[in-house]
Amino acid sequence: MHIVILDGYTLNPGDLTWAPFEALGTLRYFDRTPVDATIERARDAEIIITNKAPVTGEMMAQLPNLKYVGVTATGFNIVDVAAARERGIVVTNVSDYGSMAVAQQVFAMILNFTNRIQEHSESVRAGGWAACPDFAYTLRPIPELGGKTLGLMGYGNIARAVADIGRAFGMRILANRRNPQPEPDVEFVDVDGLFRESDFLSLHCPLTPETQGLVNARTLGLMKPTALLVNTGRGPLVVEADLAAALREGKIASAAVDVLSKEPPSADNPLLSAPNCVVTPHNAWAAVEARQRLMQGAADNLRAFLAGKPVNVVG
Repeated sequence: MHIVILDGYTLNPGDLTWAPFEALGTLRYFDRTPVDATIERARDAEIIITNKAPVTGEMMAQLPNLKYVGVTATGFNIVDVAAARERGIVVTNVSDYGSMAVAQQVFAMILNFTNRIQEHSESVRAGGWAACPDFAYTLRPIPELGGKTLGLMGYGNIARAVADIGRAFGMRILANRRNPQPEPDVEFVDVDGLFRESDFLSLHCPLTPETQGLVNARTLGLMKPTALLVNTGRGPLVVEADLAAALREGKIASAAVDVLSKEPPSADNPLLSAPNCVVTPHNAWAAVEARQRLMQGAADNLRAFLAGKPVNVVG
């Protein structure tokens, strides 16, 4: 089998091995593939592995040998699955490889704002402690998480992992999801109630026409002025101009986002200059162990396809 990896760098920047795929066929690898280079690079491919490089119906029409597209991610919107179905091309994805990594990032973001570790360290390095008349000082009040309300928009595997950590801190857990089933130690509330009651609100819902722009001037206006918004889900869940305005006007205290509406962002994205806003480069998923699971999951999907028993088929 002729396997072409179109954009492998984010999955494996050099600290993993492509051996799981090399064992399954002849491998051709690219760090990144511009859209206009896909046809040339994949012309003879029977198997395409992609993360963010699009595989469109027009491309499929020019790739007569293509039988399988493996997406090294959970989201698969970069593949025209309807066109693939018409051509008998199997498309698969990998889910639940990074739940703990993303949950870890959520709490890294929360603790960044509650405990201000780096801010205090920089103060000490600047001589603040040496000049202090007391044995200890804080630059601003440090709240405990115990007793605070953690709101989760969406309640899939990642949100459950976040909830588990929140419980360990003694937090009250609120959540919103479609068709909720009763679960111990979780209170399901409507969207407005979630925004209104949460001290920390973390977004974990899928991006759909109904959830696009969910975080907007109206819903931000419901939040506590002391609240923190965390988005490790999808960038377009947030109206970025509205969030930046809410931060500037003190309607909420802070925000931490790992995803933006356009990635990489343009230099004028309003969140890049918003006060009390931390932006990380969509790397919440990218812990080494998570990438290892993703690599192995994608290879297992391909192995199952080659055995005639495809799994994790989408579309």
